[in-house]
Amino acid sequence: MTLKTNYLPLIEKTMQDLIKACSDTVASCHAELLKLGGWICEALNDNGKLLIFGNGGSAADSQHIAAEFINRFRLERRPLPAIALTTDTSILTAISNDYDFDLIFSKQIEALAASRDIVLGISTSGDSRNVLTALDAARDKGAKTAVFTGKTGGEAAKHADLVLSAASTDTPRIQEIHIFLAHILCDIVEQDIFGAR
Repeated sequence: MTLKTNYLPLIEKTMQDLIKACSDTVASCHAELLKLGGWICEALNDNGKLLIFGNGGSAADSQHIAAEFINRFRLERRPLPAIALTTDTSILTAISNDYDFDLIFSKQIEALAASRDIVLGISTSGDSRNVLTALDAARDKGAKTAVFTGKTGGEAAKHADLVLSAASTDTPRIQEIHIFLAHILCDIVEQDIFGAR
């Protein structure tokens, strides 16, 4: 089948938008990215873990990030403890059915989080109620909290210790930048814990 028109300009514009958004994001939040990398290294060296969650595409990103930590990113090394709170359908549906969808992550945080852990929420809008509620629950447990969000940030800054905002208001670009930031974090953590000294 032949496409109705030439989509090369669309591809080129998308690529340029992503390059600019990635560059602007790193320029605006590199300090926060390095701080979060330090927190994660400290937590993992102290037998803590990384807990990650979000909805939709951000749920998939949570699982992707957890897999990079548990399996490996670039280096051959021991598995690092990371849990995506988006994967257990029995837990998610039980909490949604018995209580409220807004509690699907916070109840897991109450059960699993400890003060030495790092809790990372992902919300393109920064306003996802179940993400914000879970960040509050993590703070109550004494865990350090961070959130990946979009340019406007939404309500996230009121609920997290650290906010990393993608420099875009376009959901696809925000999601791409979130995984870009997560890969940088994986690289930082692997190199710092396992890299050559």
